[in-house]
Amino acid sequence: MHKINRRNFSILSAASAVAAAIAPTLLAKPRSALAQQENAGDRITPHTPTGPHVGMLLYPGFTAQDLVGPQLMFSSTMDRQVHLVAKTLEPVPCDTGFSILPAMTLAQCPSDLEILFVPGGSQGTVDAMRDPEILEFLSDRGSRATYITAVCTGSLVLGAAGLLDGYQATTHWAARDVLPLLGATPVNERVVIDRNRITGGGVTAGLDFGLHIVARLKGEDYARAAQLSFEYAPDPPFNAGTPETAGAEAVAFIESLYAPLIESYRQAAREVRT
Repeated sequence: MHKINRRNFSILSAASAVAAAIAPTLLAKPRSALAQQENAGDRITPHTPTGPHVGMLLYPGFTAQDLVGPQLMFSSTMDRQVHLVAKTLEPVPCDTGFSILPAMTLAQCPSDLEILFVPGGSQGTVDAMRDPEILEFLSDRGSRATYITAVCTGSLVLGAAGLLDGYQATTHWAARDVLPLLGATPVNERVVIDRNRITGGGVTAGLDFGLHIVARLKGEDYARAAQLSFEYAPDPPFNAGTPETAGAEAVAFIESLYAPLIESYRQAAREVRT
């Protein structure tokens, strides 16, 4: 169990101030030392992690929130090397219109990963499920990764790569019944842990998912401090985040809206698993 010491607390406090933007590059120095450097006009040397590798897949049309919540949590450990990887080094557009710059290509990604992670998306996920290069990458890195993980429909991409056969898993509630087509047993939970497979539900579940993993890597005390540092205390204006609480009218609307997409997931699942 990792206890919270002065160094860890200063790291987490600083990470809260800058959130996802530069959390992995903060130094655990006293504020007075940082102020002296700033006053002297010196460039602050970024913290460079040297610990285990985390590979986070980017593909066109992924959902940014699926990625950035877990990325923030992984980076809060301070010692993991968190890599955003894609087929090329070109900016990768998410499904809401902006792009994220990968750090390395699939080929450049370290071969031995502590965590392999896949975000979800909409039509982009369907395309990723059918992409031989992505599936080969996931199958290869997944054969050695300590933890094989996903949030939202990223689970479907893992399944398409054959990485969920015989495992319990979750995904966005609307796509949960696609999981059996990919060899997985669906579970109606926000985060599902089955041996070294860790999957999260839709979109915002990535924060809960990330905290579960931080607790595994650094201990519960550290994870609690990380949660406090990021002031993660959800208080939505409506109790409508699940089909069980949203009401029949909202569920029917979302199901009708997503119906063509869910059918595309099913079709892709049948194609890759036949």
